[in-house]
Amino acid sequence: MKQSRKIASPTNRLLAGLCSVLGLSSLIFSTGCGREEPKYEPKPAVTDVTVNLPAVPSLPERKEKDGDAYTVWGASYAMRNRVHKKDVLDKKVSIVGYITKTNLEDAPRCAVHKTGKADDEDCIAPVPTFWIGDSVDAKPEETMKVMGFASNFAQIYDAIKEFDKHGDEGEYMDGTWGNPLPNPLPIAGAKVKVTGVYSTTFNKASDGAAADPLMGILDYQEVEYLEPAEEFATLPGMRRRRKK
Repeated sequence: MKQSRKIASPTNRLLAGLCSVLGLSSLIFSTGCGREEPKYEPKPAVTDVTVNLPAVPSLPERKEKDGDAYTVWGASYAMRNRVHKKDVLDKKVSIVGYITKTNLEDAPRCAVHKTGKADDEDCIAPVPTFWIGDSVDAKPEETMKVMGFASNFAQIYDAIKEFDKHGDEGEYMDGTWGNPLPNPLPIAGAKVKVTGVYSTTFNKASDGAAADPLMGILDYQEVEYLEPAEEFATLPGMRRRRKK
């Protein structure tokens, strides 16, 4: 009786040869080489780990309005808001805040003189400006520029002379822009309600436009002093005769 032979296929012969020569134990050849696959052993769930998350920060409550006027933050927020910017941008608005700073005390001496006298050719003087914030110590990046109350420091020089002579009744009209200067002049520490046209730019300066797309710029028209400062504003080299 002739014994039958089982003839391996070329693929099986190749696989057997590779296993014997290389001694492969990878998962790919484990079945073909007669080795068992490793059994899966599940790991228990982690239960003893705690995570310390930081506390939820407390955000300050900010008012958008102060009576019928905007706060500094409220006006700037509305200006940056797509829905509400139409209510304030390029509109006449009133804003309540504290004067945190002015550039009157930093005026270059070459610009402090009577009107009618020209500044020196190399005299570089900014437009008179003051800043308002929602608190006396507001951060600079949270304050708003107010410009347009005086065209130059010579106008302020003459206004100081007039205000010292006539006190609260003193009036002085800006000879360049034609608007009355505020009496008293702006000084840090006073709480004010300023009315003007609110925009992101100021284009009345002779040395070019000023811009502030974050907080905006208020083009001054009038001011009401809610809490006057303890002193009167002045310019470098000038002594005020008017006392509190």
